[in-house]
Amino acid sequence: MKKFLSVLLFVVSFNFLVKADEGMWLVQMLGDKVYTDMVKKGLKLSKDQLYSINNNSIKDAIVLFGGGCTAELVSKEGLLFTNHHCGYDKIASLSSVDHNYLRDGFWAKSKTEELPAPGLSVQFLVKIEDVSAKVLESLKAYKSEEVATKLPGILAELSAKAQEGTNYEVRIGNFFKGNQFLQFTYQRYKDVRLVGTPPESIGKFGGDTDNWEWPRHTGDFSIFRVYMGKDGKPAEYSADNVPYVPKHFLPVSIKGIKDGDYAMIFGYPGSTNRYETSYGVKLKVDIDNPSLVNLRDARLKCMMAEMLKDPAVKIQLAGSYASIANYWKFFDGEAKQLVKLNVIDLKQRDEAAFENWAKGKAEYNNLFPDIKATYDKWRPYAKHRMYINEGINGSSLLGFAASLKVLEAGLANPNSKPEDVTKLAQAVKAAHMRFMEAENIASDKNIAAVVLKMFYTDIDPSQRPEAFYTELKNGYGALENADTYNKFSAYVFDNTMLLNKAKWDAFISKPDVETLRKDPAYKTAIAFTDNYTNNYAKYYTEFTGANYVYNNKYLKGVLEMQKDKPMYPDANQTMRLNYGHVKSYVPKDGVKYSYICTLAGIREKYKPGDYEFDAPVKLMDLINKKDYGQYIDKSINDVVVNFITTNDITGGNSGSPVLNAKGELIGLCFDGNYEALGHKIAFDKELTRTICLDVRYMLFVIDKLGGATNIINELNLVKQ
Repeated sequence: MKKFLSVLLFVVSFNFLVKADEGMWLVQMLGDKVYTDMVKKGLKLSKDQLYSINNNSIKDAIVLFGGGCTAELVSKEGLLFTNHHCGYDKIASLSSVDHNYLRDGFWAKSKTEELPAPGLSVQFLVKIEDVSAKVLESLKAYKSEEVATKLPGILAELSAKAQEGTNYEVRIGNFFKGNQFLQFTYQRYKDVRLVGTPPESIGKFGGDTDNWEWPRHTGDFSIFRVYMGKDGKPAEYSADNVPYVPKHFLPVSIKGIKDGDYAMIFGYPGSTNRYETSYGVKLKVDIDNPSLVNLRDARLKCMMAEMLKDPAVKIQLAGSYASIANYWKFFDGEAKQLVKLNVIDLKQRDEAAFENWAKGKAEYNNLFPDIKATYDKWRPYAKHRMYINEGINGSSLLGFAASLKVLEAGLANPNSKPEDVTKLAQAVKAAHMRFMEAENIASDKNIAAVVLKMFYTDIDPSQRPEAFYTELKNGYGALENADTYNKFSAYVFDNTMLLNKAKWDAFISKPDVETLRKDPAYKTAIAFTDNYTNNYAKYYTEFTGANYVYNNKYLKGVLEMQKDKPMYPDANQTMRLNYGHVKSYVPKDGVKYSYICTLAGIREKYKPGDYEFDAPVKLMDLINKKDYGQYIDKSINDVVVNFITTNDITGGNSGSPVLNAKGELIGLCFDGNYEALGHKIAFDKELTRTICLDVRYMLFVIDKLGGATNIINELNLVKQ
C-alpha cells in the first residue's frame, strides 16, 4: 500500500507538468509537441512565420521597448504601439505645466510634429545561440559556493567578447537555474519619437483602484516611431533621420473577437520563479512581500499628499509613483493569492515527488534538508535587508547619500591616484544632477521620517544601528514618537550639502573625506548601510551562493525527470511567445465575468473631476451619441474596451501584441487579474487571465477623440 501511494503521488502531483495555456516558450525552441498543440488550438501559421533566422517573421515586428516593456511595429514606416504606462516616463518628461501631455494627451498630425524622446531606445532581436558549454567550462575554475557571485561577471565578460567589433549588443541569459545558457544578439535604435498618447484619464482610467482588477476599462496605449539614418542603420537623433523600414509589421484586425477565440502573445516577460521551492515561497509570503508592501505604502502616501497639492509636483513624481504603486499592489496580492491557492503545499508535493524519483541517486541525497537549512540560517536577517533596500534607500536623499560610499572609499584610499579621484568625482557630480532633477524635497522629507521610524519599530532590536538611535533619542525625543523623526528629518534636509547648491558645488569641486563624513544625510544613510554591510550582508552572500547550487541541482534533476515532456524556462526578459484563448471566467461562487468590457462600463464608472475615474468630456459625448464609426462591435452595438485571455504573461509583457490565429493584431496586453497574482510562482489554469486593450477601442480614441486619422491611414487594417 505504501509503495502504491508513493507512485500515485509522483504521477498526479508534479506541478511542473505544463497545464492548459501555461508556458512562456522561447521562440526559437518551439518543439513539435508545443507547435502541434498551438495548431490544435487554432493557429493558422507555420513555425517559420512565427520565428525564422533566415526569413522575415513575426519576431521581426517585436521589440524590447525602453528598459523593460514590449512594443510592436504596425506600419511600413516604423510605427510602434505599446502601453501608456510603458511610455509614461517619457510622456511625463516631455510634459510641462504649459504642455501637459499626461493630462491632455498628444497627437502628431504629421511626422514633423512628432516629439523626440531622448534616452528612449528599442532593441530588435537578431539571433539566439546556445553557449552552455562555453559558460559551464568557465565556471569550472570556481568552487560551487562561489558560482552565484562569479557568474554575472563571467556572463558580462563573454557577452562583451562576443559583441566586440560588431554594431550589435550581446547578452547571455541564464535558463533553468544555471543548467542552460543562451546568447542573444540585439540591434538597438536610439531615435524614437512620440507620435501619440491619450490623456491619462483614458490611459490610466481606473487608477490604482482598478489596477490588477477585472472588469476593466483602461485605454492603456501610447504610440511611438522608430527612426534610422538615411543609410538604413541605427543612428542618434537627427532631423535628417528617416522612419525605420521594418522586415515585418503586424496587420491590425478590427474584425472583432468572441469567447473561445485563439490568442497568441509575443513579448519580453521580465521574471518568473516557477521552479521556486516551498522554502522560497514561505519566505516570500511570511517576510519579503509584507515588508515591501508596508514600506511602499508609506512612501506612496507621502508622495500622493504632495502630488495633490501641485500639478507640477504631480508631473515630477508621476513616473516614480506609478512604478512604486504598480508593484505595491502586486506584491500584496501575490502573497495573499499564494496562501489562498495553497502554493506552499503544492510545492511540497512537487518536492516529495522529486525525492521519490531521486531515491538511489547519490547526487540528490539530502537536497531538501540542505535547502531548508540554508533558508533557516537566512530568515532572521531577511526583513533587515528589505528595510535597507525598500526603506532607507526608499528615501531618494538617503539612497543617493548611501551611494556616496564609493566616493568616500576613493578619497580615503591612500593609493588612489588623483586622476582616479577626479574621474570618480565627475561621475558622482553627474549622478547628483540626476538625483536633483527627480528629487521632491517635501515628500522625501516625510518619507525619510517614516522609514526611520518603521526601521526602529519593525526590525529586531539586536540588529538596529544602536549608536544612531541613541543619538536620535538624546537629541530629538522618545523613539516611539513620530514627531521625533519628523524633527530629525527636517534637520537633515535643512542642513545637508546634498540639497544646497553652493555647498555641493564647493565640495564636489574639491571633495574631501571629512566634509562628506560630517554631512547629516550621509551620516544617517551610512549608519544603516554600514551596519548591514558589516554585520549581515555576509549571511545573504552565503544564502545566495548555497541556494544557487541547490536550485541548480534541483532543476537538473527536474529536467532529467521531464526529458520527454515540454518544459519552458523562467522568464528573464528574453523573447517568448505564449498561446491561449479569449475566455470568460468564474472568480468565485455565484459570479461569472464576461470576456469583454465596453464603453457602457466607462459611462457607469465615470466620476467628473475624480482622480481615478474622470474621463474627457469629448469621450463622454461620443459615448452618449453612440458615435462609434467602424470600431463598433455590431453584435453588442458598443465598442469593446478591454478583453481577457488565458495567456501566460508577466511584467515585461506590458505592451505585447495580442494576435489572432492569422498573426493579426487584435489587442495589447497590459495587466493580469487579481485572482492570479501568484503567477510569477505558480500558474493557475482556472483563474489566470491576461487583461488586454482591444485594438478597436485604441483606434476609436485615436480617430474619434484625437482626430489623428493620419495614424489610422498608416495601418494595414483587416476588416473581413
